[in-house]
Amino acid sequence: MHWEKLVDQFAEKSDISKVLSNQVESLTHFLEEVLSRKEDDDFLRELVDLPQLAAQAFDEGDEEAFREMEAQISGLSTDEITRLLRYYTVFFHLMNSQEQREITRINRERAIQTDPESPRGESIDEAVHFLKTEGFTAQQAADVIGKLDIQPTITAHPTEARRHSVLVKQQSITRMINQIRQGNLTPDEQTAKTMEILNEIHLLLATDEVRTEKVTVEDEVENGMFYFMNAIWQTVPVLYDDLRNAFHTYYGEVPDFSTVLQYRSWIGSDRDGNPNVTSEVTWETILEQRENVIQLYLEELDELRRYLSISQNKFPISDKLEASLKEDEKVDQLSERYQRLYKQEPYRRKVTHMMHKLRHHLEVMKEEDRSYILEEADRYTAEDFVHELKLIAESLRASGLEEVSSFGKLHHLIVRAETFGFHMAALDIRQHSGVHENTVAELLSVAEVTDNYPDLSEEEKLTLLNKELNNPRPLSPVRVHLSDETAQMLKAFSLIGDMLALDKNSFGSYIISMTHGVSDMLEVLVLAKEAGLWSEEDGKVESDIDVVPLFETIEDLEACGSLMSKIYDNELYQKQLEARDNFQEIMLGYSDSNKDGGYWMANWALDKAQQRLGRVCREYDVDFRLFHGRGGTVGRGGGRSNEAILALPPVSNNGRIRFTEQGEVISFRYSLASITRRHLEQIVNAMIRITVAEPDSVSQKDQFNQAMEQLSQRSMKAYRNLIDNENFWSWYTNKTPIEHISRLPIASRPVSRGSAKAADFDNLRAIPWVFAWTQVRYNVPGWYGVGVALQEQIEQGEEALERFRQWYDQNIFFNSILDNVQREMARTHIRTSTIYEDNDDGTFHELITDDFEKAEKAIKAITRQDYVLQNSPVIKKSIRFRNPFTYPLNMMQVELLDRWDGELSDKDEESLRNAIFLSINGIAAAMQSTG
Repeated sequence: MHWEKLVDQFAEKSDISKVLSNQVESLTHFLEEVLSRKEDDDFLRELVDLPQLAAQAFDEGDEEAFREMEAQISGLSTDEITRLLRYYTVFFHLMNSQEQREITRINRERAIQTDPESPRGESIDEAVHFLKTEGFTAQQAADVIGKLDIQPTITAHPTEARRHSVLVKQQSITRMINQIRQGNLTPDEQTAKTMEILNEIHLLLATDEVRTEKVTVEDEVENGMFYFMNAIWQTVPVLYDDLRNAFHTYYGEVPDFSTVLQYRSWIGSDRDGNPNVTSEVTWETILEQRENVIQLYLEELDELRRYLSISQNKFPISDKLEASLKEDEKVDQLSERYQRLYKQEPYRRKVTHMMHKLRHHLEVMKEEDRSYILEEADRYTAEDFVHELKLIAESLRASGLEEVSSFGKLHHLIVRAETFGFHMAALDIRQHSGVHENTVAELLSVAEVTDNYPDLSEEEKLTLLNKELNNPRPLSPVRVHLSDETAQMLKAFSLIGDMLALDKNSFGSYIISMTHGVSDMLEVLVLAKEAGLWSEEDGKVESDIDVVPLFETIEDLEACGSLMSKIYDNELYQKQLEARDNFQEIMLGYSDSNKDGGYWMANWALDKAQQRLGRVCREYDVDFRLFHGRGGTVGRGGGRSNEAILALPPVSNNGRIRFTEQGEVISFRYSLASITRRHLEQIVNAMIRITVAEPDSVSQKDQFNQAMEQLSQRSMKAYRNLIDNENFWSWYTNKTPIEHISRLPIASRPVSRGSAKAADFDNLRAIPWVFAWTQVRYNVPGWYGVGVALQEQIEQGEEALERFRQWYDQNIFFNSILDNVQREMARTHIRTSTIYEDNDDGTFHELITDDFEKAEKAIKAITRQDYVLQNSPVIKKSIRFRNPFTYPLNMMQVELLDRWDGELSDKDEESLRNAIFLSINGIAAAMQSTG
């Protein structure tokens, strides 16, 4: 049987959509064409035999097929396994890209089929239609939009196993395959396109899937810029077009919208746990962002200059624009050529002057003298740029060219300029509270204030910190020698001052990981004071930074409400708030809370934390924004963003939100502009709905809260019983490929706070923790503990089951949690997990299997389904189709891990390590998930 026929057989058996099936068939046709030229018949036979045997062994329980498959793989050389892994991995990556294209096609098809009275679900049209049907006037609806403050935050957390160059090739191949499938190419064009596809596949197979060298921070910055400069850049103005069109459709008028969406970034500035992020790296990052966004503006302005071929003989310009042009010509005389070409075309002259100002910025940034860069930055700011664009728009309107000014190129450029400024995305700086404490302790010591700051009680620390904040003198003497950690920390705060001088929007917030007390907040203010970013004089505070606490552990989430009350009660912090427009941002960590307390407890603790924080902020009349540190997977707070937003407690919603975008989630949501648009419109839709949502009834809420508390406590007990077992860590590190994941060169940030081999549970970061579970298909962080918790509640009687059913149908929070559990359980495959080596008597596997079975039974009862994820047939069918091709990847990984434990030469070790890395990458592609 041919590879193409095999894929077609499994596609039909899994019942994936006909369109996707045809797309995958086209993909495999080209893959097989390449394979037939590169590989012999025996290899091609192996490629086809393994999925067939796997389906019999894993899906049908055929033990003879399993043994045959095991024997075949054990008889392969490491090189042969590597070649097989490469083809399967490329197949999955290309299929993932095809699925993205299929999502785009379906969204487009649904958009075409809608009408104003039945708008497409989760769209901006639907949200505005909702406001209209709820009785909101045009002004009231516009006011709701005006409250929105949405800030996605791109991070560099190491959960994207693919190289950027590989990702680009995959997208190129699937795009060209779709062009051929559309059937509108001439025979010559089709022949040329076919050769291009085959060449790209050859190049893809010749490119290392996994980097040979460790990723640097600079690499991560470059990768992040790709998404900003492509899909995000293309999509943002279209989002505002959608808002304007929706208001025109439902209200017959189009208001002016303020900026509702701005991006932030941690790439190149997140210092927590990453010694590779230095002040120099962060400065280079903001300069690179500035350079790239200015280059994009120059391209846009060049287009705009061609577009605005308006003669002043036919449409005179406004007095303000004429005055602005005269000022430009005083300092920037255009060349004789431009004066001749644009003599009667003032708009083109104005745009040319603007381009000259931007090019000057690019020239300045080539200099190494930071003071010169800062001095020149103030000569033409992002605000000046927006002002000049609006001058052009106002002049066009005044001369009767309203449509030219309000729609299309100029309007899109204004939206981009207001969104991205000259900074592209504001950079946050994050650091661990312990580092701040160490730094302040050393400063207090060299200033001869105290030598035992870390040993002081919280109250004693607060007394001392308040005193120092009221004291105008700096702590650090000019010539004193400081430790590297303290010197770097002070340098980071000095850098913030430079960033703000370069562009006031280039710096976002200062985030404190593991915030446990008020002193953690005041320590940062002390360090800001050292750098001249904070001062207090005559009872008034001047502050240039927002200080953001990050609550991550279950204990901290439980205590965050009372801690924020104490922070707000602190007299000096009240003045800090006054200096920052009475605004406070608060971050919640989803990854560490899940790793600490398990899935259900983490979700409930986060929900309660948001309720507490919302009430406390409203009680103290503090304007606030919650920042959700969500990971890519369900086990780290991932899932569909709009569903997560709709499930937020109303008391914590005021139109403001931040959330992280991480790892493979970034490449999925931001590789194609069409997917980006859908993602962002779903978020805007959810934010509009939640901003006007009514609170739940108190009686129902009390009963619900009590049940959630019981479920979370019981599930956490089960989870902690698993991970706190004295033998667990040994079993986990032996069962999963965590040791090899820790060595994957996919990120600049270390995976643990200790060495990879010696790391323990507490020091291992949440990302590799989840990544390892995913590889062996247990997916424990996404569901474990839910089974016993639900079962015990249901066993109390039919009334409990009926309540759960009612909440599943009516309560977004409960529905969202349970559906996320279903998705993780559907991707779990216990039979696959059993092939990985156990170094115990099977206790841990039995615990996991037992809870899985209990969860499966409970979920089917609550959701009234015959099997888990029956209500999401598209995902279920995709998993069913992928499984036969995924099983061989796991089998080969097990074989490679077994070989790793044997005696190896240096050469064999290198080739084996690369093969294991490739197997990790392949399974991540098959599962569409890492950590």
